[in-house]
Amino acid sequence: MNLTSRLNVLPFDDLDARRAVLTEIFGRPVPDSLSILPPFHCDYGLGASFGERVFINQGCFFLDYGGITIGDRVLIGPRVTLSTAGHPVELDERYDFITHAPIVIEDDVWIGAAATVTPGVTIGRGSVVGAGAVVAKDVPPLSVVTATSVVERKRLRPTSPTDT
Repeated sequence: MNLTSRLNVLPFDDLDARRAVLTEIFGRPVPDSLSILPPFHCDYGLGASFGERVFINQGCFFLDYGGITIGDRVLIGPRVTLSTAGHPVELDERYDFITHAPIVIEDDVWIGAAATVTPGVTIGRGSVVGAGAVVAKDVPPLSVVTATSVVERKRLRPTSPTDT
């Protein structure tokens, strides 16, 4: 996180310094056509890879411990969160360990402002994720998805009589 702090205070027009810090963050050279507007935050860095002509707008969060792969010509709006890590859902396991699964964003995808993509999701080629969407399952190629409603998926096991 020290590296992203350095990135976020660089002058906007100092492209050489920004590219050098991005190379440090991601552990390898990034494509010359990659554009990441600050502020940008990630927790690991080494788990992300980028195709050509990728644009990442301001205020994005990449929690990339589980791996993030971004294809060519991907547009990511402001305040998007890509989160590859989480915790077990069951209450008696929740604090024991971290779960993780990769996120794959295929070529020509557009992700709208403030969308969240959860662990293990693949967004298919040419798809659009609407602003504010929470993407918790794979998106087929050439699809438009939007969603912000709450859907109860299951009930958790009670750990004590007062939890029921």
